[in-house]
Amino acid sequence: MTPTNTAAPAAPPTDTEMYERVVSAILDHRLPPGTKLGEDKLAGAFGVSRTRIRPVLLRLANEQVVTLVPNRGATVAQPTEQEAREVFEVRRLIEPTLVELFIAKADEADMGQLKRCIDDEEAARLAGDMHRAIRLSGDFHLQIAERAGHQTLGRILRELTSRTSLILMTYGTALVDMREDRRDGAAACRCREHRVLLDAIRLRDAREAARHMREHLTRLESQLQFTPPVGEAPDLSALFS
Repeated sequence: MTPTNTAAPAAPPTDTEMYERVVSAILDHRLPPGTKLGEDKLAGAFGVSRTRIRPVLLRLANEQVVTLVPNRGATVAQPTEQEAREVFEVRRLIEPTLVELFIAKADEADMGQLKRCIDDEEAARLAGDMHRAIRLSGDFHLQIAERAGHQTLGRILRELTSRTSLILMTYGTALVDMREDRRDGAAACRCREHRVLLDAIRLRDAREAARHMREHLTRLESQLQFTPPVGEAPDLSALFS
């Protein structure tokens, strides 16, 4: 008798898995800003129906990672220079307050969590994992916001953090920096500003911590290079199937 193949077909991805894969492709710059995300093509690539794709795109649009235009569909968000400047301007307004609130409430466990974020980011940089490093850098700021206990400012920062990641991947020098990190072991230097900020937090010096936070965000903005992205549109089926 000829043995039959009883292996079950792969289960279709969940909404969260599809969301994570699209976000990863965007932040890894495999889906450049302005790329059209057709529902039919995405559905075919993931092996699901169009109705499964729509809530994923809506979630991405709510985070302003994707732009949804009626009758024109979805595209990867393409932040303008003005939008990028505004994001950093707002972050400089709210994050010094959040770090001051964090200092008033944080315990040693909270400090330890921030240190783990920095250590993990440094390890990701050394491994050349740009996506994970940028996400962990954002997590450092989100940990401060969460423990600060200000729900409104925390919600605003969560949105701004997603937009910042896209801005850094579009206009930043993250890829060049990552290659340099792997070549000369500079990952610790790339994380130095977070470590200096953590030192001020450990000393419960709210004023100094707020100053370091503003300077850190200003330096990130100063490294942006507003050159229009170029390149051909990627094949969604090849990317996600």
